[in-house]
Amino acid sequence: MPSVTLINYGMGNIPAFINIYHRLNITVEVASCPAQLLRSKKIIMPGVGSFDWAMTRLNDSGLREALDEMVMKQQIPVLGICVGMQMMAKGSEEGCLQGLGWIEAKVKRFDQAAFTSQTHLPHMGWNDVMPVRDNPLFASITAPMFYFLHSYYFVPGHASQTLATTQYGDEFTSAMSNGNVYGVQFHPEKSHNWGIQLLKNFAEM
Repeated sequence: MPSVTLINYGMGNIPAFINIYHRLNITVEVASCPAQLLRSKKIIMPGVGSFDWAMTRLNDSGLREALDEMVMKQQIPVLGICVGMQMMAKGSEEGCLQGLGWIEAKVKRFDQAAFTSQTHLPHMGWNDVMPVRDNPLFASITAPMFYFLHSYYFVPGHASQTLATTQYGDEFTSAMSNGNVYGVQFHPEKSHNWGIQLLKNFAEM
């Protein structure tokens, strides 16, 4: 079976991912130092909290250089979750630190002027996710709904990078891909069967 490596830089619900992959009988490892990345076939970078805090934790973890090598040079598939996806961009309106820059994109705050009485920040809870093109990440997933918790959203530099969109005040990119780099704004580890299938799909790519 394929193996997945979870990046442990102190951000994200690592045990939830481990539990899902154990249930799927898929080998999963946790990397807290560069040497533990060497066997990686697939990488998941979870994330919660603010952009600058997440970037600081990653930069201080000692994993940044090894991740750049694995993702950008060796082209190992990587999946960013929530803030983990946002960190792949050039930067975010939420902070002042530079992002990883793995993809030509920026992160913006929702425009509350576009909101109705039914929408407010943060965007929290279940919402529809609408794939806009075929991709193995969404294979065997019907009428997907996922759990969200965020106030900032990912803006790809090119429309072709968008895998799926979600409506909240306005339409935004809730899943993206660019070559071996994938990201989802929602939390598959909290999204029941839809999330389990998506994580299985990523492992089996």
